[in-house]
Amino acid sequence: MTFKGTLIREIKGDQLSYIKLEVLFFMFTDKILTCRDCGQEFTFSASEQEFYAEKGFTNEPSRCPQCRAAKKQQTRGNSRGGYDRPQREMFPAVCANCGKQTEVPFRPSGDKPVYCRECYQSHSRDNY
Repeated sequence: MTFKGTLIREIKGDQLSYIKLEVLFFMFTDKILTCRDCGQEFTFSASEQEFYAEKGFTNEPSRCPQCRAAKKQQTRGNSRGGYDRPQREMFPAVCANCGKQTEVPFRPSGDKPVYCRECYQSHSRDNY
């Protein structure tokens, strides 16, 4: 529900002038929505609607609070911050500097030197 109001008084110095300024007031009422995950009805309260409007959210929630919390827990429980990426494959290699066995996240082609972590860090610092 939307109401219109009018502000018509402005004072500049000693003069009183009138300006018409439309102001919109929104009145929210509770809505009954259906959860897309569990199919249960839930209330989208007037205060929640006001919060959504203040934050600029244009879509109504599609999940009930319980399913929303479960979905949030599911994505937060993933150690990669919600990304479902497979574990990176590592390949064995021998460090070209110290000869130590190491693993690298790419398949060494043999035409370029491969370094262990320690040698790589000291080698990259020497170049700067």
